[in-house]
Amino acid sequence: MFDEAYIPLDSWVSQFVNWLVNNYRDFFQTIKWPVEQILNGFNEMLNFVHPAIIIVVVTLLAWRFSGKGLAVFSAISMFLVGMLGLWTDAMITLAMVLSSVFFCGLVGIPLGIASGRNDRVETMIRPLLDAMQTTPPFVYLVPIVMLFSVGNVAGVLATIIFALPPIIRLTSLGIRGVHPELVEAAQAFGATRWQVLIKVQIPLALPTILAGLNQTIMMALSMVVIAALIGAGGLGSPVILGLNTLDIGRAVIGGLAIVLMAIVLDRITQSMAQKKQ
Repeated sequence: MFDEAYIPLDSWVSQFVNWLVNNYRDFFQTIKWPVEQILNGFNEMLNFVHPAIIIVVVTLLAWRFSGKGLAVFSAISMFLVGMLGLWTDAMITLAMVLSSVFFCGLVGIPLGIASGRNDRVETMIRPLLDAMQTTPPFVYLVPIVMLFSVGNVAGVLATIIFALPPIIRLTSLGIRGVHPELVEAAQAFGATRWQVLIKVQIPLALPTILAGLNQTIMMALSMVVIAALIGAGGLGSPVILGLNTLDIGRAVIGGLAIVLMAIVLDRITQSMAQKKQ
């Protein structure tokens, strides 16, 4: 009965993407431009600053938000990444993660606030978020490459799509988690909807929003290796190169550097959320 395809959905999708490429290339290049500028800015800044300064800054952030233990671990981890000869790749990866998180926050937090305050908005965007979270990343790498070509910018755009849902969901959850009596009390004292949002809901939801930011950072780092498949540089490159040449040592040091960076960023952002709580 189902020996052949009766609905040529694959052909329809291919034709649709080709139509977009042929008719709206300038539009997608316009979308690409701000991402490219932010990514280049982070990349140039991180590679211009002396590694010792970056290590000191990361160590101070870890000490400020988590304590001496994480500060020592962060300093050792960053120093080890440099000693492995992966400092430049690590800074490219960090620039990609920061760029992705910047745009995820820029888009995700307002959408999460709108979703948290309006049931209709939540109903509309929930299926889209479900699709974004369950679609395998390899599926949308092909249209990303066709629309935006290969390179670091395409990797950042793919990462934004992959890492956006958590910050939207957790921002919405945080806004909805504010006790209704607190909102009613603010309204009883004459606060407008905007004042209730800025002075009551967002401050009380901030720990949950930061937890969403933490999850977005972790998902962005998990895309590093996948993004390397479409020409993005960074720590995913030695992993892919090690896979292609069966060089297990190169793949292991690339993976180790990603793990160390992920632990440092995860612990710092978790500690920030706990302090806000």
